[in-house]
Amino acid sequence: MPNNYLDPGPTRDELDSSTGLKLLEFGAPWCGHCQLAAPAVEEALAEFSGVEHVKVEDGPGRPLGRSFRVKLWPTLIALRDGAEAARAVRPETADAVRALLRQL
Repeated sequence: MPNNYLDPGPTRDELDSSTGLKLLEFGAPWCGHCQLAAPAVEEALAEFSGVEHVKVEDGPGRPLGRSFRVKLWPTLIALRDGAEAARAVRPETADAVRALLRQL
Protein backbone atom coordinates (compact mmCIF):
# COMPACT_ATOMS: atom_id res chain seq x y z
CA MET A 1 0.00 0.00 0.00
CA PRO A 2 1.59 3.31 -1.03
CA ASN A 3 2.46 6.04 1.43
CA ASN A 4 0.32 8.95 0.33
CA TYR A 5 0.26 11.06 3.47
CA LEU A 6 0.08 14.75 2.64
CA ASP A 7 2.95 16.77 4.09
CA PRO A 8 2.00 19.51 4.45
CA GLY A 9 -1.67 18.72 4.51
CA PRO A 10 -4.56 21.11 4.01
CA THR A 11 -4.99 23.99 6.42
CA ARG A 12 -7.72 24.08 9.04
CA ASP A 13 -9.31 27.04 7.23
CA GLU A 14 -9.41 25.05 3.98
CA LEU A 15 -11.09 22.12 5.72
CA ASP A 16 -13.54 24.28 7.69
CA SER A 17 -14.73 25.93 4.47
CA SER A 18 -14.81 22.71 2.42
CA THR A 19 -17.99 21.12 1.12
CA GLY A 20 -18.88 17.48 0.79
CA LEU A 21 -17.82 14.42 2.73
CA LYS A 22 -14.23 13.82 3.80
CA LEU A 23 -12.41 11.27 5.89
CA LEU A 24 -9.28 12.75 7.44
CA GLU A 25 -6.72 10.15 8.45
CA PHE A 26 -3.98 11.45 10.74
CA GLY A 27 -0.89 9.29 11.03
CA ALA A 28 2.67 8.76 9.84
CA PRO A 29 4.22 6.44 7.26
CA TRP A 30 6.37 4.71 9.89
CA CYS A 31 3.49 4.22 12.38
CA GLY A 32 2.80 0.52 12.96
CA HIS A 33 -0.79 1.12 14.08
CA CYS A 34 -1.39 3.13 10.88
CA GLN A 35 0.06 0.37 8.72
CA LEU A 36 -2.13 -2.23 10.43
CA ALA A 37 -5.28 -0.11 10.03
CA ALA A 38 -4.65 0.79 6.38
CA PRO A 39 -6.30 -2.30 4.80
CA ALA A 40 -9.42 -1.86 6.96
CA VAL A 41 -9.67 1.82 6.04
CA GLU A 42 -9.28 1.09 2.32
CA GLU A 43 -11.81 -1.77 2.44
CA ALA A 44 -14.43 0.39 4.13
CA LEU A 45 -13.83 3.40 1.89
CA ALA A 46 -14.39 1.23 -1.20
CA GLU A 47 -18.07 1.12 -0.19
CA PHE A 48 -18.37 4.90 0.26
CA SER A 49 -17.42 6.35 -3.12
CA GLY A 50 -18.68 9.83 -2.26
CA VAL A 51 -16.18 10.28 0.58
CA GLU A 52 -12.84 11.95 -0.14
CA HIS A 53 -9.97 10.28 1.76
CA VAL A 54 -7.33 12.76 2.97
CA LYS A 55 -4.29 11.23 4.66
CA VAL A 56 -2.42 13.85 6.69
CA GLU A 57 1.06 13.23 8.04
CA ASP A 58 1.03 14.20 11.69
CA GLY A 59 3.64 14.69 14.37
CA PRO A 60 4.79 16.99 17.14
CA GLY A 61 4.10 20.63 16.37
CA ARG A 62 1.91 19.93 13.35
CA PRO A 63 -0.83 22.56 13.59
CA LEU A 64 -3.61 20.66 11.82
CA GLY A 65 -3.38 17.63 14.08
CA ARG A 66 -3.25 19.85 17.14
CA SER A 67 -6.30 21.82 16.00
CA PHE A 68 -8.25 18.53 15.87
CA ARG A 69 -6.77 17.40 19.23
CA VAL A 70 -5.18 14.30 17.67
CA LYS A 71 -3.25 12.34 20.30
CA LEU A 72 -2.98 8.79 18.89
CA TRP A 73 -2.54 7.42 15.38
CA PRO A 74 -4.33 6.68 13.29
CA THR A 75 -7.12 9.05 14.13
CA LEU A 76 -9.94 9.14 11.56
CA ILE A 77 -12.18 12.20 11.49
CA ALA A 78 -15.29 12.27 9.32
CA LEU A 79 -16.18 15.75 8.05
CA ARG A 80 -19.47 16.84 6.53
CA ASP A 81 -19.23 20.26 4.86
CA GLY A 82 -16.20 21.14 6.98
CA ALA A 83 -17.71 20.16 10.34
CA GLU A 84 -16.65 17.13 12.35
CA ALA A 85 -19.39 14.50 12.28
CA ALA A 86 -17.56 11.63 13.98
CA ARG A 87 -14.14 10.23 14.81
CA ALA A 88 -12.45 6.93 15.49
CA VAL A 89 -9.08 6.38 17.13
CA ARG A 90 -7.06 3.32 16.12
CA PRO A 91 -9.85 1.45 14.36
CA GLU A 92 -8.95 -2.22 14.05
CA THR A 93 -11.55 -3.47 11.57
CA ALA A 94 -13.28 -2.40 8.39
CA ASP A 95 -16.56 -2.63 10.32
CA ALA A 96 -15.31 0.01 12.77
CA VAL A 97 -14.46 2.31 9.86
CA ARG A 98 -17.80 1.61 8.18
CA ALA A 99 -19.60 2.55 11.41
CA LEU A 100 -17.73 5.86 11.40
CA LEU A 101 -18.55 6.54 7.74
CA ARG A 102 -22.24 5.75 8.25
CA GLN A 103 -22.41 8.77 10.55
CA LEU A 104 -21.78 11.10 7.61
